[in-house]
Amino acid sequence: MIVLVVYGVSLFLFTIGLVWVIVPAFFGAPPRPTSHDRIRKALKLVDLQPGETLYDLGAGDGRVLLIAAKEFEAKAVGIEIGPIQCAWIGLRVMASGYSETIRLRWGNYFTSELTPADVVFVYATSREILRLASHLEKQMKPGTRVVSISADFPEWEPSAFDEGGLIFVYDMPPKYGSLTTYLLKNSK
Repeated sequence: MIVLVVYGVSLFLFTIGLVWVIVPAFFGAPPRPTSHDRIRKALKLVDLQPGETLYDLGAGDGRVLLIAAKEFEAKAVGIEIGPIQCAWIGLRVMASGYSETIRLRWGNYFTSELTPADVVFVYATSREILRLASHLEKQMKPGTRVVSISADFPEWEPSAFDEGGLIFVYDMPPKYGSLTTYLLKNSK
């Protein structure tokens, strides 16, 4: 009997782990989260202010949402495709006491409404960034800032760049150019 229970629990945990990895990977999400320090650096670089609304595209385990709400006093909205991640984020938000300022949407950020955002946080692959660019251009109101970790929007010139953290900030509407044009302008 105990063997069956252990087997059942093991099978359940394996299935949860598999769904945790497979669903986001199917949609192109990076395989691992970024560090808390890198998130803080990105939110400082994008100048997230108290009361602003941050959207985290591909919220993962909710760490960006929690840091934005706790340390920057921002409202935070996470969009996540993985059902297990959504459940985990929901538990973390309830336990944190920030359920009034953090919202979660289960869905695909390529089709989500993003217009209320003041800041959009993106940690995606270069391939996903290319797909996301046109969606952001259509959805973002002027003055919205986009911060991207690890991958740049190749046809947009950043307004700020952190080389050590590989963090890119863009103002909307985007200024066409590239990282190269930004670096050339700022090399003097």
